[in-house]
Parts: sequence; structure tokens; C-alpha cells
Amino acid sequence: MSDTKYPIPDNEQDRLKALRRYNILDTLPEEEFDDIAKLVAYICDVPVAHVSFMDEHRQWFKATVGFEPGDVERTTTFCQYTIMQSNIWVIPDATKEPKLVDNPNVNGGFDVKFYAGIPLTSPDGYNIGTICAIDHITKDINEDQRNALSILAKHVISQLELRMKNVELDRQKEIAELAIYAKDSFLANMSHEIRTPLNAIIGFTDLLSQSELNTTQKDYIGNVQTAGENLMIIINDILDLSKIESGNLIIEKHPFNLKKALKHTYDLLKVKVSEDIEFNLFLDADLPEVVIGDKGRINQILTNLAGNAIKFTEEGDITISVKKTEETDKNYTLRFSIKDTGIGISEDKLNTIFDRFTQAEESTTRRFGGTGLGLNIVKQLIELQKGEIQVKSKLGRGSEFYFTLNFAKADPSYTSSYEEAILQKSSKELHILLCEDNVLNQKLAKSVIQEFGFSLDIANNGEEGIEMLLKNNYDLILMDLQMPVKDGYSTTEYIRCELKSDIPIIAMTAHSLVGEQQKCYDIGMNGYVPKPFKQPELLAEINRVLDGKPKDGNFKGIDLSYLLEMSCEDQNFVNEMIAIFINKVPNEVALLEKALGNKDYDSVKRIAHNMKSSLPIFKLDSLNEDLAEIENNAINSEFNNNTFKHFITLKEGLTDTVSKLSTYLN
Repeated sequence: MSDTKYPIPDNEQDRLKALRRYNILDTLPEEEFDDIAKLVAYICDVPVAHVSFMDEHRQWFKATVGFEPGDVERTTTFCQYTIMQSNIWVIPDATKEPKLVDNPNVNGGFDVKFYAGIPLTSPDGYNIGTICAIDHITKDINEDQRNALSILAKHVISQLELRMKNVELDRQKEIAELAIYAKDSFLANMSHEIRTPLNAIIGFTDLLSQSELNTTQKDYIGNVQTAGENLMIIINDILDLSKIESGNLIIEKHPFNLKKALKHTYDLLKVKVSEDIEFNLFLDADLPEVVIGDKGRINQILTNLAGNAIKFTEEGDITISVKKTEETDKNYTLRFSIKDTGIGISEDKLNTIFDRFTQAEESTTRRFGGTGLGLNIVKQLIELQKGEIQVKSKLGRGSEFYFTLNFAKADPSYTSSYEEAILQKSSKELHILLCEDNVLNQKLAKSVIQEFGFSLDIANNGEEGIEMLLKNNYDLILMDLQMPVKDGYSTTEYIRCELKSDIPIIAMTAHSLVGEQQKCYDIGMNGYVPKPFKQPELLAEINRVLDGKPKDGNFKGIDLSYLLEMSCEDQNFVNEMIAIFINKVPNEVALLEKALGNKDYDSVKRIAHNMKSSLPIFKLDSLNEDLAEIENNAINSEFNNNTFKHFITLKEGLTDTVSKLSTYLN
């Protein structure tokens, strides 16, 4: 550094570190910085302006007005002196400034006469660059202009700080996404390993319950079934943390026998209660027999709360009580209470008892075990059903957990044999191919499918499945996702892309992560049944897929729920509306594209406005936002690059939608 011919700040090494921290050198042009350079030229009324940064050897220009950006040697720059300043440096006449009089750009070269430069100072006090105004005539700038340059200099630094923070956010986001992916992969594999044997247990128990059994055997089998179902629900909630955390845990709404469900839960828990405890179930005489709600979630909530009561109560009594508090034409309001005479909860812990991984005392975990997840899951399940759980407790005297939920009234025609009615043998003659590697699940599926009255062939993996599909005619494929040799995803993609077959495919999987179902639909599957499956659910899904009906109003990612709701599920009306959309929209897109090309603002405004009423019918909200932007640009009589980007997105989205809806009609 001893041979250096330009002034060097005392903190040069730290200054260079501060500069490199922003990673700004040799980056591409950016509109934000270009605009700042233009503002400098405008404010100072000069033909030349720039935003630049100074490293150890050169001045590099990020944005320029009046010359092409690039870099120059530090020794020839005016800004080598500016970064030595603490404030703006203004030279009205460079020919009279001793530091610049011999500079080659004063009397020749760039012919600079006027110069105004202000250092770009980082928050920690290092001058890393400059913004400058230059003219070929002598002049000066007033106080307002100087203040404006100072504001712009601060704005440049703010932009750099924001860029740096965004880079760090992106890095942290990438780390978080990798962590989520790792967690999801672990949960997916763990889910599969646990669900596969449990699927066999529940499935064969289900089949056994349909055989000739005496009263005692039926009672035992009923308890095993209920325990298996509750265990699966608990496993679901623990393994599918991503579903809970993202708020995607869905509450089902089906008719079920409330009293029977409550008695099942009570009977299941009763065997765990010691002889020193009186365990009671009190059901209000006015309690409805049948309601519409989520039987599994109610069982899970009560099993969790009553299970805690049993765990923390050594003597006295535990009481589950359910009473009707209100009734309207359409709903029942029921109050659930679980009361015990156990160890109780101290008052200072009541506010945190429902937090995740929290227990009333640290000693509780050591003495009684548990993860501290149970009450948090219960709270979320109750809140998802528009309820609120509360607790009253006295340390050493016991606790009461209570909550109120609304249930819709069931159709009077519903009977306790609802499930049996669903499982009546189908009149259809179907030949089904099952791709499944687990022997237990193969036997279970074969028994269930034969019970439906269908024939079944079994392939041990996707490769075998493809060979069998080429040799035989099948009406449907039941596809496990996780198989050796060729998994369910790649098998489906091969069937759709290579074989060009549109045979209906239903995913049957022990995976249960958020997004898994949509992934199956995206690669071309028609249906989805999670393991362990219930026979009514599997049969209903087979019938739905073969009838070509969308699941929950969704067809290949297109939301038909509004149409179905508006038409009271009148399929003819839905088909008619889809046909109108298919015939109308492509023509409107073509007219809109032509009007945009001609910059016909009035036509664009009119066409976009008319199209905006069609898209919400299919809940195409994102495309409707693109359309709104195009309409706004037309109203302002100003089309720019973003206008055409919105149109490209709109055109591609509507083309895809029309293609999918055409498939739906066909």
C-alpha cells in the first residue's frame, strides 16, 4: 500500500469489509438504483449522474445517467476524495480545485467542470461508495438540492440493508424448508411403518366382526375395533404434525349414533380404571340418539381427557357427563364434562396447561409419563369445531374439563345400520388390479373386495402391475404408494404418460402428510383412500371414481364446490355451466390478446371486466387478480411489461382450466 497514489481512509480494511458485506459489486443493473441516478440528475439539473462503489483498486458504477456503466481506476476518480468526507463535497468549478486541477477528466477527457458527491455511509460508519452529479459547465446547487442528495444517499444504504436482510431471510427460509422436508420425510416413513401393521389389525377385525360371533365375542371385537380406531386417530395427530401446525386438520361431518359412541368410549376406558375409583357415565335423558359430526374426533377428545383423569386419579371418582343445553330447528348444543378427584392443577399452571409439550408439573412427566401434546391437540380439535375448552381445578382436590359443541340434526331416516346399508353388495361387476407389496394388506384387500362382489388381481409392485395391465382388462387400479422396484407415483406416471391409459387409479396409502393427496391428483390419480381404510369409505371412493364425480368439489385442482353448492349438486346444471365456460373463455382470451396488442384501452377494459364475472364461479382467484391488474392498467391507459406478464399467466392458466374442464365433461 506504500506506493498508492490516492488518499486512503484510516479504516480502509474495515471499510472494504463493510462494502463486501453487501455483495453489490459486479451485480446486474437494478431498477431501484437506476431510478436513484435519474433522480440525482433531475434534482441537480445535470447531464451526468451515478451511484457507485469504491473497492481497493477501482470505482464501480451500479447505476449511471449520461454514460455507460463499468468501472475506472480509483486513482483517476473524483470520488476517491468524496469517501474521505463526512458530508457532501461540492466543487462549482473543478479547474479551481487544487485536488482536481491536474485530473485528466477536468481539462480533457470527460471535461468535468461541476461536481457534487456525497458518501454512501453504512450504519456502522464506513463510506463504501458515492452518489454524484456532474456537469460540463460551472454551477452550484442550493441547500434543498444538497438535502435531497443526502436523503437519496440514505435511501441507497437502506436498499443495500434490505437486500442483505432479504438474502439472509432467503438463506434461513432454505434452511427451514430443508428441515421441514427432513421432518416430513421422517414422518412419512414413520407413518407408513406404523400404519401398515395397524391397517391389517383394524381391517381383519372389521372382517371378523361380520362373521358369526356370540354376544361376548362381539363385545370383545367391538372394543378392539374402537381401540384400534382411536389409536389410529392418535397416531394420525402425532405423526401428522405438519397437518396440525398448518391448520389443515379437517373435521368430518357424518351422521353417527352419539349414545353408542359415548358408551363405546366409556367401555374402552373402564377396563383401565382401578377398583378404588368409581367411574361413571351420565347421559342426559334428552340427549339425541343420532347427530351429524365427527365421531372419531369426539372419541379422541373424550379418550384423551378421561384418560388423563384415570392417570392422575388414585381414589375417589371420575365422571363423564353429557347433557343437551339447547336445541334449534337444525342443531343441538351439548355440554361435555370430565370431572375427577385426582391430583388437581395449581392455579398458576392453569393458563399454560393447553400449551404444547406442557404438563402441570415437571414431576408429572417423571411419575405419570406423557408427551404433553394431548391437551394441546384436544384444544385444537374443539376449536376446529367452533367450541372452547375450559378447566376448573384445585390442587389436591381434582379437576373438571368441560366444553360445549354444536351438532347438526341427522336425517330421521338414518338408522344404526347406516354402515351396513353402504356395504350392501354392489350390482356392478368390476375387475380390479391391486398394486400392493404387503402380504397382510393384500389378503385384507382381497377379502374386502370379494365382499363387495368384485374380482381382484394382485401385483407385488408397480413393475408387475404394468405387465398385468398390458395383458388384462381392468376397470380400476388400487395403488399403494410405497412399493419396491417401482413405487405408486412412478407407476402412475408410466401408465398416464407412456401407456396413455386413462384407467381410474385410486391411491391407497399409509402416508398421511399434508399435500400427499394433492400430489396424487397432480400426477394423474383419480381418488385417494388413506390406510387403514374403512369398508364404506373404500366402496364409496370406488363408486365415486367410476361415476366420474369430483371429490369434495375438486377436479384436477379446479374447485367446483361453488357450482355444486349453488346448483344443489344438480349435475346437469354443472355440466351446462362448464360447457358455457369452455365455449366462451377461449374466444374472450383471443379478443383480449388482440386488444392488448393494439393498445385498445377501452376494449381491454370492457373484455377484462366481463371476464371477471366468470372466473370466480370456478374459484380461479389468482387468475382473477391477473385480470384485475390488466383492467386497472387499461383504466389508467398505460400498458407495461407487467401488464403482458399478467396476460401470459392468465392465458396459460385459462388454457389449462379449459383443458381440464373439457376432460371433466368427456
